[in-house]
Parts: sequence; C-alpha cells; structure tokens
Amino acid sequence: MYKNYVELVQKAIDYIEENLSEPLEVIGISKYIGYSPFHFDRIFQSITGMSIANYIKVRRMAHAASDLVNTNQRILDIAFHYHFSSQEAFTRSFQKLYQMPPAKYRKYAKKVILFEEEVVMEHSLLPKGWMPSGTDPQDYEMGVDYKTIHQGKASGYIMSKKEDARGFATMMQVFKATMYKGERLRLSGFIKTEDVVNWAGLWMRIDGENEEILSFDNMQDRPIKNTTNWNQYSIVLDVPEESTVISFGILLHGNGKVWIDGIAFETVDCSIPTTNEEYHQKLPDEPLNLNFEL
Repeated sequence: MYKNYVELVQKAIDYIEENLSEPLEVIGISKYIGYSPFHFDRIFQSITGMSIANYIKVRRMAHAASDLVNTNQRILDIAFHYHFSSQEAFTRSFQKLYQMPPAKYRKYAKKVILFEEEVVMEHSLLPKGWMPSGTDPQDYEMGVDYKTIHQGKASGYIMSKKEDARGFATMMQVFKATMYKGERLRLSGFIKTEDVVNWAGLWMRIDGENEEILSFDNMQDRPIKNTTNWNQYSIVLDVPEESTVISFGILLHGNGKVWIDGIAFETVDCSIPTTNEEYHQKLPDEPLNLNFEL
C-alpha cells in the first residue's frame, strides 16, 4: 500500500509541476488521482511532509524567486502569473518564506548569486559537509546551482563533462549512526534530471564497526532516467544497533545531469516498508545447482 501511495504522490507532483502557472486546487488534483480531497491530502502530507496547498505555494514561490533574479518582469506580473490576487498578497507570502520583500530579494540575490557562481567556478567547491566520490569522478562536474531550484535559493547537481562519461560519480556525506540506532530511517529528496542516459538516484548505506555493509539501497531497481521534472524520491532502511556510520548521496551513472534539493531525514514506523526488502526477497533460501546439472 505504501509503495502505491508513493507512486500516486509522484503522479500528483508531476501534474502540479506541469501546471504551476495554471489554476490549481486540491479538489482538482485529488480528482485527477482518483481519491477524495481529504484522504489524498493526508496521503500527500504523510509522504512529502507538507499539504498539497503548501507544496503548490512553495513551488510557485521558488519559480517566482527565480523569475525575480533571471528576468526583468514586473513584480506585479510575476504575482499574477502565479495566481496571487494582488502584489500585496504576493509580497506578504514571499517575505514570510524568504525573509525579505520581492524587490529587495531581486537586488540582493543577483549580487549574491553572481558572487557565489564565481567562487564555485574558481574553486570548484562543494558546500560544507559534501564530498565528491565515485568510480570516475574526473568525468563529472559537481556543484551548486542557483538558478534551477526546487525550494529555497540553491540546489546541488552532478553532470557529465564528456559524451562518453565512464562509471559513476556521487556527491555524498557521511555521519555517525548514533542518533538513529534501532530506528527505521527514511531519506527523501527532490530530484530533477536532464538527458540521463543510464540512470541517476539517491543512495544510502549503513555500515558496522568493521566497515561491513549492514543495509544498502541505491535505487538501481527503480532508476531515474531521461529528462524528468522535479519529484520526490525516497529510501527507507533499518539502522541496526551495531551500526556506526551512515553514508548517503546522489549519484549519476553515465551521461546527463541530475539536480537534488530539499533533502530530509526522518524516522518512520514499521508500517513503512524498507526499500531493500525486495532485494532480500529475490534471494533463494538455499544454494542451487551445485553440480551444474540442469
């Protein structure tokens, strides 16, 4: 049931992303999915952590913030484009989310973005905590994007630097497992792709004291391919008591580009299935064909 709910929420997000500049209401989205508004809003919130209405508002604000920085449109025109009743209503909502009015944000963000893009280009630095890794990281570029965002002011990205990019690259973090021992942990993030030939996805690994892998998922059984709009994806793993380290990140295998934003960790109960269960279910109960006789 949970897997079905995730697929329905992803379908709803696809619909929302394609129609952000059109009138959007919870009733219409729920009807499109085939559920009652009350029931589907609860499902949506349990998966994404926000209501449908709030998700629409956050995404419209992210688009509006991008338009403020990257276009010369009037603030009034941007407000009406994203279905705010007035410039005043838009300004109130924008200031609540970004801590400054749209006009000030336009001036401030242009200066900050230009400066930070220059820093990234000159030094190729990832934000604090993030590190590059993979089999062939030299074939890929990783960094921070201030124009293509899901929410807030920036997103992370990986892109191939050549037409025949080898292996894979990942932008990753490692932290102690202490806080989550004995818990079921869900990692989620919003991902967007462009011309991904092989696959991209989230990954998470739980290691023990001797660096043995206790639990792992890299979405290889549900890869993100081709060009896709922003959507939420997740990994759910149990963190055994003997766990010492949790590693996670976003990976790109082969040509293309992938963005990630809005990463979150949360503990969930046992009603949420782990995403590596299917792998274990495929294993046989005992060795097979030991004499090689068909």
